[in-house]
Amino acid sequence: MTDIKVLRAIEKKLLWLACWTVHNANHLRDKDQVKVGGHQASSASIVTIMTALYFSALRPQDRVAVKPHAAPVFHAMQYLMSQQTLENLHNFRGYGGAQSYPSRTKDVDDVDFSTGSVGLGVAITAFASMVQDYLTAKPWSNAPDEGRMIALVGDAELDEGNIYECLQEGWKHGLRNTWWIIDYNRQSLDGVVREGLYTRITDIFRAFGWQVEVLKYGVLQRAAFSRPGGDSLRAWIDTCPNAVYSALIFQGGAAWRTRLMDDLGDQGDVTRLIESHSDADLAALMENLGGHCLQSLVASFAAIDHDQPVAFLAYTVKGWGTPLAGHKDNHAGLMTKAQMDNFREAMNIRAGHEWDLFEGLDLPEVTLRDALGRVPFFAKGPRRYCAERVAVPDIDVPREAVISTQAAFGKVMDTLAKGTSDLAARILTTSPDVTVSTNLGPWVNRRGLFARQDIPDTFRNERVPSTQKWRFSPAGQHLELGIAEMNLFLLLGAAGLSHTLFRERLIPVGTLYDPFVSRGLDALNYACYQDARFLLIGTPSGVSLASEGGAHQSIAAPLIGMSQDGLAAFEPAFADELAVILAWSFDYLQRDGEGDSDEHTWLRDETGGSVYLRLSTRPIEQPGLEMSEARRQDIIDGAYWLRKPGPNCEAVIVYQGTVATEAIAAAGKAGVDRRDIGVLAVTSADRLNAGWQSAQRQRANGNSRARAHIERLLANLSRDATLVTVIDGHPATLSWIGGVRGHLTLALGVEHFGQTGTVADLYHHFGIDQHAILTALDQLSTGRPIRLASL
Repeated sequence: MTDIKVLRAIEKKLLWLACWTVHNANHLRDKDQVKVGGHQASSASIVTIMTALYFSALRPQDRVAVKPHAAPVFHAMQYLMSQQTLENLHNFRGYGGAQSYPSRTKDVDDVDFSTGSVGLGVAITAFASMVQDYLTAKPWSNAPDEGRMIALVGDAELDEGNIYECLQEGWKHGLRNTWWIIDYNRQSLDGVVREGLYTRITDIFRAFGWQVEVLKYGVLQRAAFSRPGGDSLRAWIDTCPNAVYSALIFQGGAAWRTRLMDDLGDQGDVTRLIESHSDADLAALMENLGGHCLQSLVASFAAIDHDQPVAFLAYTVKGWGTPLAGHKDNHAGLMTKAQMDNFREAMNIRAGHEWDLFEGLDLPEVTLRDALGRVPFFAKGPRRYCAERVAVPDIDVPREAVISTQAAFGKVMDTLAKGTSDLAARILTTSPDVTVSTNLGPWVNRRGLFARQDIPDTFRNERVPSTQKWRFSPAGQHLELGIAEMNLFLLLGAAGLSHTLFRERLIPVGTLYDPFVSRGLDALNYACYQDARFLLIGTPSGVSLASEGGAHQSIAAPLIGMSQDGLAAFEPAFADELAVILAWSFDYLQRDGEGDSDEHTWLRDETGGSVYLRLSTRPIEQPGLEMSEARRQDIIDGAYWLRKPGPNCEAVIVYQGTVATEAIAAAGKAGVDRRDIGVLAVTSADRLNAGWQSAQRQRANGNSRARAHIERLLANLSRDATLVTVIDGHPATLSWIGGVRGHLTLALGVEHFGQTGTVADLYHHFGIDQHAILTALDQLSTGRPIRLASL
């Protein structure tokens, strides 16, 4: 354990550097008139906790999610340990500088989990612990020694519902090695927390099997309680409203004395106890809460000698140690220049030496440097691991004449499950209680469900017939979740970081109903922001899920796939396409910052990421595509000519997904009256659009030869030709294609909540059937009309 004098020096330095970093950004650095911000008060409340944790309790294998508003403290700590630059602190919240909230992908310091999305950084630590358990159970794993997954939690984050969804899932899976340390400063942006909230919080944690440690009193307070009159002082503290306590902290020692004497009166022992303290000492005593007492924190952390999850509820003061302490408006408040001058003087910092690492400290620099060099958590430097790629085997194409893309996915997974490839061994599947209905059942039948202990299949043992032969064991490769899509994406995020967190690569595959991607969108965005790598299967999709009605029919999902950074979205129509895309996806998940200099592909972002496949339950006839290397590449780049337009082409039908049947049928009938009609099969509007945007940027930057895949596809098409785009989703997904070369375009799709009925009913209702396509062609044409009456 680091000497307490050293810890106090570190605590003081972190508090100063965090506050100065924010002050510099807002008052000294050149900037525009917009407030830069930063959270001096929220940083101050947690500085003691972070000092005790990082410089005494942690080991290199531990992983920490730091509450978003403590970013200045985190960056200051990393600067102190030579893992953050002074330039970045100077530029805090500026372009290219240290980030507003800790970020794995944007910051240079050693961030374990990004935490900008409130609450999500808390919950992901529990799922990271589950992933660690999964890896520990595998014979092929060479993961580091088990670490604790720790979240530093702002008390206002406990308003987020995803935290409680996570608690239930953790209980179901026997959560271990997880600490949540709650910075209970009782103040948020808009007010003070309700009285008695801590009892509700602790009751919830205990109900889900967590040990709860309440750190309310520091050593000064506990010593005072042991003196005559101490019981009365403690009772007053315990019943004092949060708002009153905060106000008195801001007002200082004289206000404390007046209020205590007014409330307690002349009661002999307690009066003598109060009068034995000067105003300054009385203020220090009343501010000596457990979350600001290094001795209490160090001892409490060191006392945990088991792997049961632990919640530490640490009472703190928002703005502790600064002129902002306790003030109602301190959440977004900033010290004025005058306040900072007084704070600088109190911290013994000379002007011009604000960034000096050992300025203002009582201990010799050599003593501090020696102590910092021996802190276990930082002993090995940054702990960002990497892992070898896993080879991708050939993906067999299901050969049924009529099949849906969802069923084809299930067959591909079943074939992988039968094999012995390294890829299959690394696949971890998960689903929010829709495993069977998203066609993962055969995979689970062969590979089993994961649990740390064997759990038999009771129905099988009782001889109850079932197609599902599931049992839980450490060898299982499916982690079943309840119906909470936030948990799904948090688990995919944690599993998709396993190669950097635990030095072992997983291939996470998650399935859910496509319309419910939106229910977990915040966590999906959060996972992508961290550069987690996973394969997401959204199925069934669109109004093609006809009889289920509007709540189960996705409309905006294709646009989500296009707009979400870090996620390559595809919507194949045929099993042949799906097989190509899956083989590419399993490789794409494993790419790490690689460029591709090939002339054909250099415009594409090939640094890797996650993949989202939008699949359908609608069985359609398979065309039996001939798969040349050029066509495979076209499928990955986003589109290929299913029917190439002739030299005199008048119209092109552009489709994505299962409405291929309607596009093909319409093209056949329109060909009677149209010359050289083309059919463009779009497999990924996302990749197609990204390539086009990239090419435009390249040309704007002076590279005149840059051409996107969609530009090459349309290069020989006459400007007089018209386009009709069609998708079982929002029409904006494909409507932009008309702007590539200025073709007159009519976009068909679904813009409103669905209906119940047959596929034919709904396709007709929403105008995405072959009749609607032919009508659209007729609208755009200047030639003779299509004979609709003959259809």
